[in-house]
Amino acid sequence: MTHSRKHDVDYPQYDPSLPDRPLSDEELSKLDQALLALPADEAMNVEALDGYLTALLLAPTPVSTLPTARWLPVVWGGDGEEGKPFPSNRKRKDTAVLVLRHLHNIATRLKETPDDWEPVVSVAEVKGREVVDAEDWCIGFLQATALDPEGWGALFDDPDIGAVLAPIVLLGGDEEGLSDAERARLQDPEARDELSRAAVESVLALWEARHAADEGEEA
Repeated sequence: MTHSRKHDVDYPQYDPSLPDRPLSDEELSKLDQALLALPADEAMNVEALDGYLTALLLAPTPVSTLPTARWLPVVWGGDGEEGKPFPSNRKRKDTAVLVLRHLHNIATRLKETPDDWEPVVSVAEVKGREVVDAEDWCIGFLQATALDPEGWGALFDDPDIGAVLAPIVLLGGDEEGLSDAERARLQDPEARDELSRAAVESVLALWEARHAADEGEEA
């Protein structure tokens, strides 16, 4: 228990009322490099991180009410002794601050200009057009849903919301149990692009549904 309380103190709490300080492209790149350099196989890259944070903001339980020690260490594969996997506690804290700033910026964009929100995903040029691949983003998204299996389970089981989430599950979920047609679809860059773009629409639909429900409760 002492170890857990120490982490609660170490990590700043997410405060959605603070001013938005978006990460610059350089800071986002440095964050990606810092995570990839960690000696932890479970550490996320910045695409998975972006999906993970987005799902936390869409979760049935508001992320602002959760201790950051509960979900932040998942980003780098968990905390070990003496700040592991980071070379120092200072580096771990610096990384935590960058993650919280990125979370806050995603929340601000979804709240203020949802139509302009864009996820951090891979984009390649294929046959003269941009093709999106959001697999890592979707993997991160699903990692966040695993933190609240009961709350998210109800959403996945809902016929309408479950259908909205289907592209994210197909791209980021376990391939075990997929049909031959689904496996073939995942091998096609054009189909992956279609699924990736549908994943973006899924987020916007969930965000709109969540706020419609919030407004209904207030009324």
